[in-house]
Amino acid sequence: MSDPAAVARMAARRWGLPEPEHLRTGVGSLWAAGDEVVLRVAALPFGAVAETTWMARMSSIGVRVPKWVRDIDVVEGTAVVALERVVAEGQVDWAEVGAMVRRVHSIDAEDVPGLPWCGDFAHWQIDSLLAEVRPHVDAAAVSGFDACLARWPGWREQMRSSLVVCHGDVHPGNVMPSAQGPVLLDWDMRCRAPAGWDHAALLRWGDRWSDRWGGGALAYDAFAHGYGRSLRGQWITEAMAELRLLVATLMRVRAGLTDQAAAGEAERRLRWWRGDPDAPRWEPQ
Repeated sequence: MSDPAAVARMAARRWGLPEPEHLRTGVGSLWAAGDEVVLRVAALPFGAVAETTWMARMSSIGVRVPKWVRDIDVVEGTAVVALERVVAEGQVDWAEVGAMVRRVHSIDAEDVPGLPWCGDFAHWQIDSLLAEVRPHVDAAAVSGFDACLARWPGWREQMRSSLVVCHGDVHPGNVMPSAQGPVLLDWDMRCRAPAGWDHAALLRWGDRWSDRWGGGALAYDAFAHGYGRSLRGQWITEAMAELRLLVATLMRVRAGLTDQAAAGEAERRLRWWRGDPDAPRWEPQ
């Protein structure tokens, strides 16, 4: 993909918008173009037509998503969309987020052709990721990785059962509180997965996740209430929750082979896997 900053600047000029300022980077990157517009620069795994159709479908079933103010454009081979800038107001109503996720899960997966299976995502090829980074990680950390995998034997096979349509990346960074209610952002990771795939990150954020990410005591129970049931204690959901931590670490270690900032964050995460009782909280990157 072309340089996101350059793409955002070119798109802003093309649309007559103010010079963009970087907000954050995740699967894609977000840029504020004035007070009313956000530019999202990212690859579109499903294509422009599918993206616009999907967002309209979400709105039709009561799932709050960002409003588009410009059609998708392609700049330097990279997709850019101009979204209405959501002004954060109040606290996230996690029960309402749970209710919205339940509506997504209620969609017939056969009615959404082309959705990938969650286990096919490149960053969930844990065996190959581990093989790549193992030579660069000390034995104590690798022992922590291996112990995690040993706790969840057969997890890939378990992830193939009871598949539903999922958002794919439900966590506090992808939910924005607004005057109208919570807005669910970043749908690039939508997929077919067990329902727990959309519970896993919040489950850890509200419980053990807060120990790693410093997110505070977010109310998974409120999310589960809105969803209609809690998946705490369900084997595959707990497996995916812990494996997300492993994936997040392996990805930082790999990035750190060529990026100094990523290497520093990788070391923070490795301390936890070594069993260091004073391991610092992790920083999202």
